[in-house]
Amino acid sequence: MKTISIKRIYEHAENDDGYRILIDKLWPRGIKKENAALDEWLKIIAPTDALRKWFAHKPELFIEFEKKYKEELKQHSDELKRIKQIATKQNVTLLYAAKDTAHNNAVVLYHVLNNMK
Repeated sequence: MKTISIKRIYEHAENDDGYRILIDKLWPRGIKKENAALDEWLKIIAPTDALRKWFAHKPELFIEFEKKYKEELKQHSDELKRIKQIATKQNVTLLYAAKDTAHNNAVVLYHVLNNMK
C-alpha cells in the first residue's frame, strides 16, 4: 500500500504526490484548471452544500461536522474503495482549498480512508 496524504491545492505539486484528487465541491479561487495538476476532481465525495454551509469552517463545529460528513460518506463506499484501490498502486494526495489545515473535509476523508479495511 502506498500512502494517502492531504494537501492544500495552493501548495506546489510534487512528484511524490502521486494521484492528485481535488475533493472539494467548489473550484478553488485563484487556481487555473490547467495549473492544478489534477488527476481527478471528485466532487461527489465532497460534503453536501447544506453541510458545507452549516459548518462554514468554524472550528467549534468540527466535531459535529465530522460525524455528519462520515454519515454522508457511507453513501459513497464505491468511490472510497476506488481511492483505496488507486493507493495500492501509487501515492494518493487529497487536495482541498480550506485555509484551516486542521478542520476541513480532507482531514475527515483522510481518516476514513486510512481506517478502512
